[in-house]
Amino acid sequence: MKNTHQVFLISDSTGETLDRIFMALKAQFNNFNYDLSQYSFTRTENQISTILNNAKKQESPIILYTVVNSKLAKFLAEEANKKKIPCFGVLGDLILNFSKILNQKATHAIQFTMNHDDGNSTEDIKESDIILIGVSRTSKTPTSIYLANKGLKTSNIPLVNEMNIPSDVINSNTLCVVGLVTEAERLFDIRRNRLNSLKENEASDYTNLEKIRDEVDQSKKIFKKNKWPVIDVTRKSVEETAASIIKIFEIRNKNG
Repeated sequence: MKNTHQVFLISDSTGETLDRIFMALKAQFNNFNYDLSQYSFTRTENQISTILNNAKKQESPIILYTVVNSKLAKFLAEEANKKKIPCFGVLGDLILNFSKILNQKATHAIQFTMNHDDGNSTEDIKESDIILIGVSRTSKTPTSIYLANKGLKTSNIPLVNEMNIPSDVINSNTLCVVGLVTEAERLFDIRRNRLNSLKENEASDYTNLEKIRDEVDQSKKIFKKNKWPVIDVTRKSVEETAASIIKIFEIRNKNG
């Protein structure tokens, strides 16, 4: 009988980077049988304790994690060790060891980006290489993660109205800010499917087509007012969107 491992992926952000790393890892082993449990936006010790208690009940648990907060990461590692659960931080040690070998400090683009996802940690947003702004479900997070894997510290901000954009961003002439938009009908489909996947069927402005059209129109006006370049992601893959953003970033840096 084949041994099945219960793999727990724990992230304090979307978990997309961790998911990709695990996909690459499992491809290296022909006989790796596993059940997968994924936990994103894990940011408290209580959340971690609940996950670990669940993991402890399994026969062959393994934990992989990407947690930016060093205190929280330490708590996770120590508690897992107490419960004798194999636990691996997939980026921390690797970056630290490469930093020593290369004798230079890492940019920590991935950690920075995960820490600045969805409008979080705006107090140091001026340290971003790139800032993405757009209404909900305009591919901000996956694009940010892709850019981070290219070494670019990327923040993304969900656009509700101009008031929720940090003043440091509004008043800056040096930051590379890019607006993301998509067709309202496409956004309607994405949001409806998102709610269906969460088993939330209650009607709201979030999935009201006319409200979505207003959202998109308002976002375009805000981008135009602030003279930020805009990318329509409707028919673009994440890779294509990121390539356009990198080109904007390079031109901006070249022109000072």
